Amino acid sequence: MDKKIKIPKIFTEGQFGTQEERLVVRRKRNKLFIGIPKETSFQENRIALTPSSVATLTAHGHRVVIETLAGEKSNFSDHEFSEAGAEIAHDKKQVFEAIVILKVAPLTLEEVELLTPNQVIISPIHLPTLTLDFIAKLRQKRVIALAWEYVKDQSNTFPIVRTLSEMAGITAMLTAAELLSKDSKGAGILLGGISGVPPAKVVILGAGVVAETATRAALGLGAEVRVFDDNIYKLQRLQQNIGRQIYTSALNRRFLEQELYTADVVIGAIHSPEGRTPVVVSEDMVEKMKEGSVIIDVSIDQGGCFATSKVTTHDNPTFKIYDVVHYCVPNIASRVARTASLAVSNILTPMLLQAENSGSIERMIYQNEGFRHGVYTYKGSLTNYYLSQRFQLKYTNLDLLLTSNF
Repeated sequence: MDKKIKIPKIFTEGQFGTQEERLVVRRKRNKLFIGIPKETSFQENRIALTPSSVATLTAHGHRVVIETLAGEKSNFSDHEFSEAGAEIAHDKKQVFEAIVILKVAPLTLEEVELLTPNQVIISPIHLPTLTLDFIAKLRQKRVIALAWEYVKDQSNTFPIVRTLSEMAGITAMLTAAELLSKDSKGAGILLGGISGVPPAKVVILGAGVVAETATRAALGLGAEVRVFDDNIYKLQRLQQNIGRQIYTSALNRRFLEQELYTADVVIGAIHSPEGRTPVVVSEDMVEKMKEGSVIIDVSIDQGGCFATSKVTTHDNPTFKIYDVVHYCVPNIASRVARTASLAVSNILTPMLLQAENSGSIERMIYQNEGFRHGVYTYKGSLTNYYLSQRFQLKYTNLDLLLTSNF
């Protein structure tokens, strides 16, 4: 006779009963508090978010506060921002109470004093104007600072740099045409030339987005173009995108010198993924250039690729060295402020909405490697290797900091 093992009723009585439904618990989405101050440096005319983007963010429950008249120079009124759901602040201190600060010009020392620990700052940095005092004060404030020119997307490209580079390439070429004219005390040369008169010669250093759009603009105006870059793949891609055969060369000093000495316009369009742009044109080479020729250094926000470059402003955009006109304005896209604001806003808005899905900006930094690439100070630590070497400061690996926090 088989012996049956008696099972306590407690283990069987609920077997066929109604069970509780178990659902996946979603991570709580923290609403962002975004502040946009009015720009006061570099004659900056752009704004980080347009009214349409503000409307999108406020519709998702985020709070946006904008300093009064911040969008005036981009032709966006306080009324438009207010109708989109933004709060209009008449005191800059109110704006800096926000958790996330968006700027299209670098922070000023006065603005750094208004920061509080754990705030997130998203803005560009202009390497030539960056000082040890600025970095020290930023670290003292223990904020998280991101340089938007180093932020990457899923395709491993720099989205904000790319869109601003498109405008910079076109604007640089139109600016060069102005500077060659006699009205601008230039050499009096028409960029495109006419029948019987040869066109101006344009030399472009770099074969990225700035170079491509500058090349299109120059060819459209009828100029003769030479493009130099050490990346042969980029040169091939540029020619394919342009759809015609143009003069291209590796950055060979001998060939570059030959073209520089007869050039009417030279565009510096080299972008560095992390630190300073390399100097590819020495002072000796500039000295031998034609009198009245024009240099436009689009790379100046990363230090410039000409040995003679120094930062200028929209009020005083040019200077001469060896009778060569230099244009070295770091925020060249600010000349077309409304278009530039729309372009930047189109990129920042999806980023902010992605931060909402991640739970917070900090968690997005932890999860998103491309976004994390833009961080250069993190709660008192300097996390950009180039800046640590430049200012002889301790470098801390951001990945290690994040791993210890999460």
